[in-house]
Amino acid sequence: MTIRAVLAATAIGLAILPTAAAAQSAAPVAAKDVKRGEILWDSYGVPHVYAKDEAGAFYGFGYAQAQNHGNIVIHLYGEARGRAAEYWGDKYVESDKWMLANDVPERAATWYRQQTPQFRKNLDAFAQGINDYAKAHPEKIDPEVAAVLPVSGVDVMAHSHRLMNFIYIAPQAATMGADPANNNGSNAWAVAPSKSASGNTMLLANPHLPWPTSYFTYFEADLNGPGFKMYGATQVGLPVLRFAFNDRIGFTNTVNTLVGSTNYELTPKDGGYVFDGKVLPFKTKEKTFKVKQADGTLRAETLVVRSSVHGPVFERKDGKTIALRVAGLDRPGGLAQYWDMGKSKSFAEFQTILKRLQVPKFNIVYGDREGHIQFLDNGILPKHDKGDLKYWSGFVPGDSSATLWKDVHSYDELPKVNDPATGFVQNANDPPWVATYPQTIRHADFPPYVAPNGPMSLRAQWSVKLLADTGKISFDDFVARKLSTHTLMADRVLPDLLAAAAGDQDPDVQAAVALLKGWDRKTDADSRAALLFETWAAKFSPNNFTSQANYKVKWSDAAPVDTPSGIADPAAAVVMLKAAVAETRQKYGAIDRPFGEVSRFHIDDVNLPGNGGFGNTGLFHTITWGALKNGERTPNHGETWISLVEFSNPIKAVGLMAYGNASQPGSKHRADQLQHLSDKTFRTLWTTRAQVEANTEERTPF
Repeated sequence: MTIRAVLAATAIGLAILPTAAAAQSAAPVAAKDVKRGEILWDSYGVPHVYAKDEAGAFYGFGYAQAQNHGNIVIHLYGEARGRAAEYWGDKYVESDKWMLANDVPERAATWYRQQTPQFRKNLDAFAQGINDYAKAHPEKIDPEVAAVLPVSGVDVMAHSHRLMNFIYIAPQAATMGADPANNNGSNAWAVAPSKSASGNTMLLANPHLPWPTSYFTYFEADLNGPGFKMYGATQVGLPVLRFAFNDRIGFTNTVNTLVGSTNYELTPKDGGYVFDGKVLPFKTKEKTFKVKQADGTLRAETLVVRSSVHGPVFERKDGKTIALRVAGLDRPGGLAQYWDMGKSKSFAEFQTILKRLQVPKFNIVYGDREGHIQFLDNGILPKHDKGDLKYWSGFVPGDSSATLWKDVHSYDELPKVNDPATGFVQNANDPPWVATYPQTIRHADFPPYVAPNGPMSLRAQWSVKLLADTGKISFDDFVARKLSTHTLMADRVLPDLLAAAAGDQDPDVQAAVALLKGWDRKTDADSRAALLFETWAAKFSPNNFTSQANYKVKWSDAAPVDTPSGIADPAAAVVMLKAAVAETRQKYGAIDRPFGEVSRFHIDDVNLPGNGGFGNTGLFHTITWGALKNGERTPNHGETWISLVEFSNPIKAVGLMAYGNASQPGSKHRADQLQHLSDKTFRTLWTTRAQVEANTEERTPF
């Protein structure tokens, strides 16, 4: 099936909703009331901050985050302090121990002091904005989290440090023994003028993270001041935009495979540990923390922190003694780097900023008005003398200096693709080797621990095909491709499955064959075969649709976007189909139940038909559906912030914050964008002052 055929139905009737009817503008604010700036809130709850200086923009951004996400932001700051158990009791004891053992609060204070005077002012202003909102609206803040107030610039830094270094880089579960949650998921595209119908660069930002409110929740904002203007999104609690564009440049992130920490398995002996044939003593220090009791009193506890030459030492329940070493703990400039990336005006300036290498992880995909595009496998990556990614992702022997890394790779040594002749770069959390196609970089050209050679996921393969298998792309085409709900896995296996099942006389099998034969292979709300195929696919390719055991042709780096394919045992696949019929009927009531009747976008009182599905089945429009409950299933993970930008003059920008731009109880913006998600439409992103003024529903001077 050709890309154009797959997208034809999407393009027909595709709607990018025009600017909504202008909301009744709030009364103009007198100039004397605007001391440092003002926030103009649009009809989707997006804050447009206009400030007279840089710190003013941070203040407005902090105030806005408190208004839309105050409870979760303040709670996260309490956790990053290592005092969550003091505020909320025993269930946070292990979290506090993790923060304290890894010196997060102390290092955050050091990092804060290491910022430039201007950036310290910015962090302080962001915190003050949160405090001032909470002081002005105490009834809006949950009394349980209010105990954390006031917050400070150090708290802002601590939360960032925790999120970047001890959730993304070194998650507690990986060291202590639980299975780390797989929250990796994002799509990113940049299309160069040579492949753009208009001759303008285009950029897609499309992160996928969990839907339940947490440190992964996104917030959309527009920040304006002298010498800067940037629009985009970030995770709540962060004072800078991690996905941003301005009139000249834009960038986005996807989670990459980079391993920036090492769990060393130690050999304990005689009260110490073995290292290079000797027994070395642990260094120890004591830290105290408090735990809130049921009666409100506080219990003091002492934590003895041991460390080796590698780093802090932890005892796992399985008896292993693990020392954790994290790269980048000497690099405090990640927030400032993101801020300067958003202010950048050119590719040359952007490259200079990237070379600081302060952001510890994430692929970066970039595009600009000048016509430059880039993919960068970014991060602070330790240098090793041996071992591949699997080796360094596991428990590494810690009894020898031969495995103790001390240096990291430079920017110039990281995989990257700049301005390829193909006219595009992409990433869908796959290794960097097919950032464009045909390939320009190869696994063999880099150390084996940089990233695995493969296999490349079906979502990533479809991402490539949506761009590579076509001619020049218009902005409308770009949007249509983003909204594709085509299931690539169906292309790879359905012909073999239908052929094998054609002669089976079982009525259930024949009903399934007829249904699947008529399916357009899309996962839209009205798709009647999508639930049956998904159920069968989970049997054919278990482990979240990643197993290749039942494919006839396994994934190959010689054909990275065309494998795996076919069915190794057609008869067994037909048996799976019969079982899938029974399961689909039992779970959903019928094998041809419309997909959107049970797959729902449901938040509070908004409950709408869903679309999109599991990325590992080759869906670009990704929703990871939760378990069936009360007759419906809702998203656990998937589409969150989406922006599509064309760097025309003026720029075109459309987008969506899938679950809404607020999490505070009672906010009308908690679920007000679900209709767009259900309808597969986007909002116009209001980037000019005139657009914002025409759609302002509230003003907050400061």
